[in-house]
Amino acid sequence: MHTTVMTVHIVGGALALLTGFVALYAAKGGGVHRTSGKLFVYSMVTMAMLGVAIAIVWGPAASVNVPAGLLTTYLVITALTTVTPTRPGLRWLDAGLLLVALAVCVSMLSVGIGALGRGKSIGFAIPAFIFATIALIGSAGDVRVLRSGPRNGGPRLARHLWRMSTALMIASLSFSVRLPRLLPKPLRTPVVYALPTLAVLVTMLYWLWPVRPRRTSRASVAASATGKLATEAA
Repeated sequence: MHTTVMTVHIVGGALALLTGFVALYAAKGGGVHRTSGKLFVYSMVTMAMLGVAIAIVWGPAASVNVPAGLLTTYLVITALTTVTPTRPGLRWLDAGLLLVALAVCVSMLSVGIGALGRGKSIGFAIPAFIFATIALIGSAGDVRVLRSGPRNGGPRLARHLWRMSTALMIASLSFSVRLPRLLPKPLRTPVVYALPTLAVLVTMLYWLWPVRPRRTSRASVAASATGKLATEAA
């Protein structure tokens, strides 16, 4: 049973990496991007939730792997719902996913603080704090959506992009851990191990730059207001 579940988990992870990188580099909004993006979501949810089940049943670092799997699932689902046409039921889903993110944040903070309290190095606690920060940022965005409604325009695209890309970075990190067993000895260096994750990070920033929030100058606001008043007067 363990071998079967692990096989499906690994195959799901490999498919997630493949489709994730295709979606990341494909033209946004095109057919390839949409298809590969959906396959990425399905593969990531399969891989992550099987990882959660494996950690719970067979116990490999459950205190870290369970929240990490839930966080990954949360990120891809909320990224997908961000670009899904609004339906009444999605609000309840958003609220439930917000609770998942908050639970992950608290759990990872507990793991990180507990590690420091037991005298372990800061290097062991940093990943837990990073995951907690991601969950906190995600939950803050969910609160805004629940209060003000779905995002539109640039904020909508940014929400979708950073969540999908962060989930892919988590998958890339997991893959990088296994690289020492896959690569020939000359390539077993920290730089090579970091390349997949760095590629995702750089590409995410590239796509986020065009949809970044822009400050509106006072002059443009005044000009816009003046034009509106002139139109109303006419």
